[in-house]
Amino acid sequence: MDVIRLTGIRDTPLSVDEVYRAVSDPAAGGIALFVGTVRDQDHARAVTRLSYSAHPSAEQQLRTVMEKIAADLPVIAMAAVHRVGDLEIGDLAVVVAVSCPHRAEAFQSCRRLIDELKATVPIWKHQSFADGDTEWVGAC
Repeated sequence: MDVIRLTGIRDTPLSVDEVYRAVSDPAAGGIALFVGTVRDQDHARAVTRLSYSAHPSAEQQLRTVMEKIAADLPVIAMAAVHRVGDLEIGDLAVVVAVSCPHRAEAFQSCRRLIDELKATVPIWKHQSFADGDTEWVGAC
């Protein structure tokens, strides 16, 4: 079975349960899961809403990130989904999970997955603030 069990860039609500089920495995001694949510402030400014956009290559680039991590660490299974479109405060923006033989490896792999996803996968956030200003995050 493929180590990468779930990837997705979606315009529909995300499911923590779906991601968890994707990485569950009898050989896993540890599963690490990260959930990123839309918060109500950024830079000490009130956020009213945001929207995510993704390049058409984003899902393939996400898979490439996952392949690199799986080649470096003893990963049993990985899953990652990211939301695009308009989101409200509290909505799930990203859910990633990794299962490994041991907890330390699971934590390390999951942290690397979310950090590299945020740094390299072409997904951009457009924030709207209560004062009427907007800001793009992650756009070149």
